[in-house]
Parts: sequence; structure tokens; C-alpha cells
Amino acid sequence: MDEVTTLRADLTALFEAAGLTDVEVDAAVANEHVRSAAYRRVISASGGADRRELAAVLVRDPEPLTAKTAVVELVDHLAGETADPAEFLRRAAEIVEEAGRLAPAKDREFVRQRVRDWELWLETENGRVLDVADLESASDWMQRRLADFSASRQVLALLAEHGRTKRIRNTAASQKPTTP
Repeated sequence: MDEVTTLRADLTALFEAAGLTDVEVDAAVANEHVRSAAYRRVISASGGADRRELAAVLVRDPEPLTAKTAVVELVDHLAGETADPAEFLRRAAEIVEEAGRLAPAKDREFVRQRVRDWELWLETENGRVLDVADLESASDWMQRRLADFSASRQVLALLAEHGRTKRIRNTAASQKPTTP
């Protein structure tokens, strides 16, 4: 099967499973922007769908940036559905395994880092106190997210002192924590 035929078959199956009747498969095959928008809708509608199967389809997208972006969107969606860090890691493992087929290698690492970031976020949401090493392992994106949204006095104080950028340190210092 050639790349276009595989893509058409993948998209047809995804759209049908998600109930997307208003997306033209041929338009999605021809345009990565249409595919990206459709992938976001499929991910939102996925509910309890087989995430490994969905990730396998996403990584097959012929446009590497579209594939990586869609897989990251899937990880982000999963993190939003999961409050327990251990459960999140268990469920994300299959996505990470499929993401291992992304090219280039930096895209695979980006997905793994996003999973580590969400694990850290969920741990802080469950009361874990971070240390400097935790902050150093977090991406700038997660440090900004923690500075913007954490309600923990300890997390914000740590970020205010050890955040990677001036913006992160200033944002954390200016927040009003609601928990100890």
C-alpha cells in the first residue's frame, strides 16, 4: 500500500470511529492543516478509545510535525482526563511506545519529555513537594505552567528562586498561592 492509500484508509477509519461526518477525507489527505484540526477533534471525541491504536495512526502521518503535534495533543488530552500520576503513566506508556516510531529522534524525545512533565504536574496536584532537581528536569513549558497555575506556596517559592527563566521566576513570585 502506498503512503496516500494508507493515509486515506487511516483517516477514513478515524473519522468514522469519531463520528466526524463533516470532514472530507480527500481534503484531509491533501492538507496537513485540515488533518491537524481533524486529529484534534478525533482526540477530543476518543473517550475510552484504544489510545495505542490512535497513536499508531497519528505517527504514520506523512508530515513529521503534524504527527508529533497530534501525538502531543493525545498526551495532553490524556493528562487532562487523569488525576493519578501512576495511572497517567500506565496509560501514556502505550502512546510513548508508538511515538517511538516518530522521526526525527528529537520528536520522540519531545513526547517523552511531555509525559515526564505531565507526571510532575499531576504529582504536584496530588501534594508532592518539588525540589530543585524536579525543576531542572521539567521543560520550560512545564515550569511556565506551574508558575501560572500552581496553587502551592512551596512550588511557587521554588520556581521564584530556581525557575529557568526570568519570566518564570517573576510569574511565580507574583502569584497568590491558595495552599501551603
